[in-house]
Amino acid sequence: MAPSLAVIAVFMVWPLAQSAYLSFTRYNRIQPAEWIGLDNYLRLVQDPEVWNALSNTAVYAVVVTPLTVVLALLLALLLNQSMLARGFVRTAIFLPFIVSMAIISFAWTFLLDANIGLITYWLGRIGIVAEQGWLADPALAMPAVMMVGVWKSMGFYMVMYLAGLQSIPQELYEAARIDGAGPWHRFRHITWPLLSNQTMLVTIMAVIATIQVFDQIQVMTHGGPFFTTETLVMLIYRVGFQNLELGYGAAVSWVLMVLVFVLSMLQFGYFRKRAVTY
Repeated sequence: MAPSLAVIAVFMVWPLAQSAYLSFTRYNRIQPAEWIGLDNYLRLVQDPEVWNALSNTAVYAVVVTPLTVVLALLLALLLNQSMLARGFVRTAIFLPFIVSMAIISFAWTFLLDANIGLITYWLGRIGIVAEQGWLADPALAMPAVMMVGVWKSMGFYMVMYLAGLQSIPQELYEAARIDGAGPWHRFRHITWPLLSNQTMLVTIMAVIATIQVFDQIQVMTHGGPFFTTETLVMLIYRVGFQNLELGYGAAVSWVLMVLVFVLSMLQFGYFRKRAVTY
């Protein structure tokens, strides 16, 4: 285990320790780090930009996570049945996940462009008009980013649900049919409980991914317009690497890490009590 532990120590433990130290300093890469104690943390509590980014992150996570999980489950249930071109449809839905988020974001930026966007044109034909363009409108930019996030991720979670569905013994469904259980009762009392392990993993992964969203927003909106799509990771990037306030950026990053850890533990505890074995 020594080589693996050495890699973890070099690329995870040491950066974490270094960022923890920097969060208590004033550091701009030009002058030596100056110890300032808890000033960075006191500052971020009173910083409206932090609260705006936290609010945007929460909205993104609250909307995208359940929507992605539900759509992934519905697609898995549909594509677990015998149907024409099932393999092709599975591949088509999964394909966006293996493509770089930056490339996908560039493509969607053009699709949603106010002048040449194909989706903007289609929506305009049915009366949904965004004169400034979806990504330039403060009211529509976040929904547009959310839509892309759901579209990109649901194929991966669908595959995880498919694996769970195919591991459920068919004898349970046969016994339920004999007892007169309909499709809804079979799903409620067999499928859903036996997918609890997959649901736990999918939900935790989805929450972590949504809270840490960065590249998609960086390419599509740069956190705008008027900071309406700036998330915590975007704020960390802007403060730390553009404004060169690395100490303050490290403090915000530790707040983000604690938030991810707490939410993951809460979800793990919730789903662990509902884990099913068979």
